[in-house]
Amino acid sequence: MALEKYKQKRDFSKTKEPKAGRSKDKNKLMFVIQKHDASRLHYDFRLEMNGVLKSWAVPKGPTLDPKVKRLAMMVEDHPFDYRNFEGIIPKGEYGGGTVIVWDQGWYEPIDSIKGKEAQEKYLLSELKKGSVKMKLHGEKLNGEFALVKTQGMGENAWLLIKHDDEFSSKKDVTKLDSSILSGKTIEMMEKSSEKVWHSNREEKVTKPDTAGILKKAPKSAILKNIKPMLATLVDHPFDDSDWQYEVKWDGYRALAFMNKGKVELLSRNNKSFNDKFYPIYQLLSGLKLNAVIDGEILILNEKGVSNFSTLQNWRSEADGDLVFYVFDILWYEGKDLTGLPLIERQAVLNEILPIEDDRMRISRVFDASGIDFFAAAERMGLEGIIAKRKSSIYMQGNRSKDWLKIKISHRQEVLIAGFTKNKDTSKLFSSLILAVWEKDVLTYVGKVGTGFSDSDQKEMMKQFKPLIISKSPFKLVPDVNKPSRFRPQQMNAQATWMKPELVCEIAYTEVTQDGVFRHPSFKGMRIDKNSKDVVRETAKDADEIVEEIKTEISTETKASTNDKLSDAVRPSKATAPKTLLNPKDETQVRKVNGKELKFTNLSKVYWPEDGVTKREMFNYYYQVADFILPYLKDRPQSLNRFPGGIHGESFYQKDVKGKAPDWAKTFPYTTSDGEPKEYLVGDDVATLLWMASLGCIEINPWFSRVQSPDYPDYCVIDLDPDKQHFDQVIDVALVIKKVLDSIDVPCFPKTSGSTGIHIYIPTNAKYTYDQTQLFARIIVGIVNQQLPDLTSLERTVSARKGKMYLDFLQNRPGATIAGPYSLRPKIGATVSMPLDWKEVKPGLKMKDFTIFNTMERLKKKGDLFKSVLGKGIDLEKAIKKAKELYP
Repeated sequence: MALEKYKQKRDFSKTKEPKAGRSKDKNKLMFVIQKHDASRLHYDFRLEMNGVLKSWAVPKGPTLDPKVKRLAMMVEDHPFDYRNFEGIIPKGEYGGGTVIVWDQGWYEPIDSIKGKEAQEKYLLSELKKGSVKMKLHGEKLNGEFALVKTQGMGENAWLLIKHDDEFSSKKDVTKLDSSILSGKTIEMMEKSSEKVWHSNREEKVTKPDTAGILKKAPKSAILKNIKPMLATLVDHPFDDSDWQYEVKWDGYRALAFMNKGKVELLSRNNKSFNDKFYPIYQLLSGLKLNAVIDGEILILNEKGVSNFSTLQNWRSEADGDLVFYVFDILWYEGKDLTGLPLIERQAVLNEILPIEDDRMRISRVFDASGIDFFAAAERMGLEGIIAKRKSSIYMQGNRSKDWLKIKISHRQEVLIAGFTKNKDTSKLFSSLILAVWEKDVLTYVGKVGTGFSDSDQKEMMKQFKPLIISKSPFKLVPDVNKPSRFRPQQMNAQATWMKPELVCEIAYTEVTQDGVFRHPSFKGMRIDKNSKDVVRETAKDADEIVEEIKTEISTETKASTNDKLSDAVRPSKATAPKTLLNPKDETQVRKVNGKELKFTNLSKVYWPEDGVTKREMFNYYYQVADFILPYLKDRPQSLNRFPGGIHGESFYQKDVKGKAPDWAKTFPYTTSDGEPKEYLVGDDVATLLWMASLGCIEINPWFSRVQSPDYPDYCVIDLDPDKQHFDQVIDVALVIKKVLDSIDVPCFPKTSGSTGIHIYIPTNAKYTYDQTQLFARIIVGIVNQQLPDLTSLERTVSARKGKMYLDFLQNRPGATIAGPYSLRPKIGATVSMPLDWKEVKPGLKMKDFTIFNTMERLKKKGDLFKSVLGKGIDLEKAIKKAKELYP
């Protein structure tokens, strides 16, 4: 493809995309990956070849997992100067949307070919064959990748594949979502770009006069006890230029009251959501905003569609990413906005609400054809749409005709008036007896027997028991055993009656002539709805309602509406590490990797000086699991237990025979003293958390794996100071680095989390413990000769005479030290943190790395220690060179 096609697709009077450019680097080929939020979010993978950027659109973005293949559609060549392009392509132009430079660097063929010109020639020939194998050297992507043309998926379809090497991982690299040039995410770029390109010159975007809008609003103390405005159900979509449209989300309606640092997140019936949906509450608490906003709390599936059944079972961030979609603002900075027209309230909302965090979004408004919008929503599998009159004021607690809902699927909130249990079932109940209020009379509307799991039934039965009554709550008792033509084989079911106080939601196909829901399916409990408000919803005629205020019809094309809706409906982007345990419940039972774990006494303080609890320890290990597990996998563990916290009594436990869960992996091993033991083996997150539940504040894995227990994956030198300042430990570490560099041996430092530094040398299980210990002894011997007044090789403390111990004896079977990213039972809640050698300099402190800041560091730097598990050194060659240089 030539640049002619690139230029044909663009009007350079309207877009600032570059037209040309040439590389000035004579030695290296460049690659760039741009994150591009157009009609669909995707990643543009570009390789410099023959003076242009060969380009592929990768819908799901790159992956580091060799088992996952990503579709990559080849597109037109782009000019070389495109490598640094980021900003906004105007809507309506080709590729309209936001672009950031997600990653950039240089690349080379996997096959060893010297010289840029020769590499290009070779790569172009491989491109023609349909298989390009390359090694990337970027900020986010490194290692070997392949682009392979597919068969049967279209002329331009390729696959982007990660090769299995030291850089491969199951970690989702797309979570590193900021630009390497500007540091901005897509959302930040959208918000901070106050200019768009138009007619070959920059123009400021015309913004609503929010100051003028607020000036019109009356002064008011913060609004309280608000009942949200509700929408009237109508039977079909319509087109009208006086109306605008939104997605009907399937979640919990929520009002957020924020004023002077105080935040209340309340349901529509005034119940607190502060604890239940704590990530949203915490997010709002950090906004420093004085406002009352109205929205919906959701969980989105992989297509960006809300999923209520997942939401109603949500207990912590491990159950999914919560999103707060905000669609209205009622009060702001001492002004009551409820009397202003909807479009003016939304103008204020768009002006003042921060959108840097993907967990809070402004619900997109569509000034479009309602009929086309409904059809697009139906194609995407949404629950329905909401139509709102642009000039409508906010009427509290009113089911207004100014807001209308048009459902795609039939849903209804119903009361639970009891349950039945068939004679031959082992389940807690067979079906729920359903009711609604009709003219203040409790009316039977059928039974539902599908849609709930065994675990759902257990939770529901806890809520049912206090409400069980001896008599039917209906004036006219329904025959719950009456067979229907839909379920003729019903067993005689015994009815248990309940006070009609619990609300659930069902889906159904239609309503029979006698008012019973046909083919109902349980969707979830509605804790946000008041039982007195549950009436049968009957769809009103949309045309009759709109006729009262009908104006000129305004439509847009179906394709345009569908693209805009695809823009608005998108899955969650993980913006923060997940918590496993919520901040309220003292005892929580969670399934992790399909294994049930019980966590108790969660408010117990383990680090008193720092106020860190067991709950925070569990959440830390759950969050850091992707980083720590590679160093625990298949390794026997020495359990150092602190059940009373860091100042309590502690003890080691190595033998877990008969004590570990059935699902836990163990390893039988006879220690040097001839005693047989059964060690716990590091395996997955569940194993890590079970260790933590025993009070294992720190994690101590073997250097070797169960597959080769006598052959460690690395050699370790442990710098153990006496009364030396930590800067002196750093000085010694740098001398060790200098010695190892001189014999071409790579090494990787980490803080111990206590007082010292650990230096790891990869050996890849090629040598025995005795061999690695010998090598460590040679290196520390050289260092000790250079620093005799500061260091010692004596094992006993008294013999060291206050000098720093260069411990090489850790390299033996069964010996352990705190693993990478392990917490330590020390004041400060410190972490044993892998370091870049550039960080190893005077001024570094142990307390720079703690439970409080580790995840933020890992988000920025990733795993600095991964090469420890990579290619091992040539030990014989290293020893030979050491003897030559240091006789």
